[in-house]
Amino acid sequence: MYENSTELAENKLLLLHIIKSVTIPISNTQLTDIVLENSFVNYFTLQQYITELINTDFLKYVEVNKKKSLQLTQKGENVLMLFKDRISPSKLNQIDEYIHTKIESLKKEFSITADYLPANKDSFIVNLKAIENDTLLLDLKVNVVSKKQAVDLCTKWKHNSADIYNKILNALINE
Repeated sequence: MYENSTELAENKLLLLHIIKSVTIPISNTQLTDIVLENSFVNYFTLQQYITELINTDFLKYVEVNKKKSLQLTQKGENVLMLFKDRISPSKLNQIDEYIHTKIESLKKEFSITADYLPANKDSFIVNLKAIENDTLLLDLKVNVVSKKQAVDLCTKWKHNSADIYNKILNALINE
């Protein structure tokens, strides 16, 4: 399955480096996107690596703002610090450049949330939330009459949250 143990170790160290470099909570899906977009390993190998890193206590799942995120453990940080030089400089540069260009969209994915729950048989509660630097900017709950409205609100919020937030703020502050 693996070309050799050096490649296996380098790939796992690279995952630890990615999680440390992102500096914000990162979901399994976001990590998967980063790794696949850079063609480091295939999906199934990546999921196996993540499981192995969790089982060896180098990574752990934590819940942040009701989302599961991967986090480096102290043991993982120590291993990365000791063996980072085993990651090829070209892969390090590729990842660092990628993260630099994508960090804002990663932050937005994490800090803007929208979900809905049935309130009763005829309505749904939509919860729209914006968080910036661990500060809650907006937490709005709205009751709507259909699932379609709930889905539409969530979609609009995720795609245009800054504009909607500004409109809400202006409507509340200005007459």
